[in-house]
Amino acid sequence: MTSYTPATAVDDSLLLAVIHSSNAPLLLLDDTLTILAASQSFSRVFDLDAAELAGHKVGSIGAGEWNVPQLESLLNATARSNAAIDTYEMDLKRNKVPVRRLVVTARKLAYASGAETRLLVTVMDVTDARLADKLKDDLVREKAILLQELQHRVANSLQIIASVLMQSARRTQSEETRANLHDAHQRIMSVATLQQKLAVSQLGDVELRSYFTDLCRSIGASMIRDHEQISLDVTADDSTTSADVSISLGLIVTELVINALKHAFPGGRIGQIDVGYRADGSDWTMSVTDNGVGLPTGDYTAEAGLGTNIVAALASSLGAVVETTDAKPGVRVSIVHHES
Repeated sequence: MTSYTPATAVDDSLLLAVIHSSNAPLLLLDDTLTILAASQSFSRVFDLDAAELAGHKVGSIGAGEWNVPQLESLLNATARSNAAIDTYEMDLKRNKVPVRRLVVTARKLAYASGAETRLLVTVMDVTDARLADKLKDDLVREKAILLQELQHRVANSLQIIASVLMQSARRTQSEETRANLHDAHQRIMSVATLQQKLAVSQLGDVELRSYFTDLCRSIGASMIRDHEQISLDVTADDSTTSADVSISLGLIVTELVINALKHAFPGGRIGQIDVGYRADGSDWTMSVTDNGVGLPTGDYTAEAGLGTNIVAALASSLGAVVETTDAKPGVRVSIVHHES
């Protein structure tokens, strides 16, 4: 707040005129906390007569609701030193009127040497603003609860669909149809697992180490029959990311792990799958590595399957590229993101 600094000690007539005409709720006090002037805005906001306020101490105006010891102590300290009141909050309690939340600031005006002490006090009613903030916070919490409930319902529905697909797979006589139904079942279960993870997480950034660990635990529980034969481990740094990005990363991990389980360990082969994630600033790499039979050799070429296309599409949406390399033994598929 700008200090009023006349060149010499003159009377307060100009200052009083400014106070009276101000649109802000202002009080001008002397060193005894006696009101010299009050703005029309102050009188209107607090239902007081500005003409009758002059000459009264702050603690005596109204029906005593301004008699707040802590406020008086702060004003006295401001009048007697170079201290100032910054955003002191208080509740104004009046009969038959809802409690109002006020923010008070006070400054000693800098007069010429020997001039009388003057305090300029601003009193803002922030009740409605605080109520609006509370309503906004309540809406955010309600939205979070509804979102979690929706995620639970989606996950449950996906599990029901997956169960129906498995029943159909058992009844069909076609090996090709049965394989396609099993693939569909696995993908639906992977999405259901992601939904369950998000449903129990808090809003905001997702801690990736625990996210991938929980995800791989769920995948292993539903898709690995013998955990002594095939292990699934996670190695990740302390990175976090947004919920949207975590969904895409989780889907990529699920597709790559499913692919490794289907192709890397034929004939009951013993093996291991490692999911890794590391970041360096905005650059990051996520990988799924197995120590299985490795990439086909010779002139063999295969058309990209559904899982490969899903991974490529998700990686592209994240601004990343897919790199497939020989892990010797096995295969490493890396999703690499470099900030351009």
